[in-house]
Amino acid sequence: MKKLGILISGRGSNFEAIARAVQDGRLQAQIAVVISNRPEAKGLETARAMGLQAVSLPSKGVERSAYDRQLVQVLRQNNVDLVCLAGFMRLLTPVMIQAFAGRIINIHPSLLPAFPGLDAQKQAFDYGVKITGCTVHYVIEEMDAGPILRQAAVPVLPNDTVDDLSKRILAAEHQLYVETLQDVLTKI
Repeated sequence: MKKLGILISGRGSNFEAIARAVQDGRLQAQIAVVISNRPEAKGLETARAMGLQAVSLPSKGVERSAYDRQLVQVLRQNNVDLVCLAGFMRLLTPVMIQAFAGRIINIHPSLLPAFPGLDAQKQAFDYGVKITGCTVHYVIEEMDAGPILRQAAVPVLPNDTVDDLSKRILAAEHQLYVETLQDVLTKI
């Protein structure tokens, strides 16, 4: 069974969706380790409560490449086959990307290549699009520019707020990430 390393920075809702899919057999994988760059991340508590290995690896004040070397070390110690970014709010350096080339995926809350970077939901809302969504893609050195694996469309409704839209995109993310992971795991 393939081993996942999941990187988070906050509440970890996409991590939790993946973990629930593993638990109920919809995803044939094992979560080897959950790592957060923020010690206070709620997702770490969730991982521990689920009986998973949860590692706090603080990034504040650590040079980017040095931090990524630490990440690589923890992931390798846990024999990770595939790295899943699930709300990990740091750009990875070539150190990390090259160590796991073709084995890092990310979920982004827009239909890439539209609205890369932070606050994608607000970007889409402010631009006035009628349809947005989410994208699972491979991670490369350029931000949110890796090959797209799958996308899911989410309509922008007439009375939406950014918060309403964000909640619907997040629900789509949870489903899309699990479906895409199952496909990717059969190919590595």
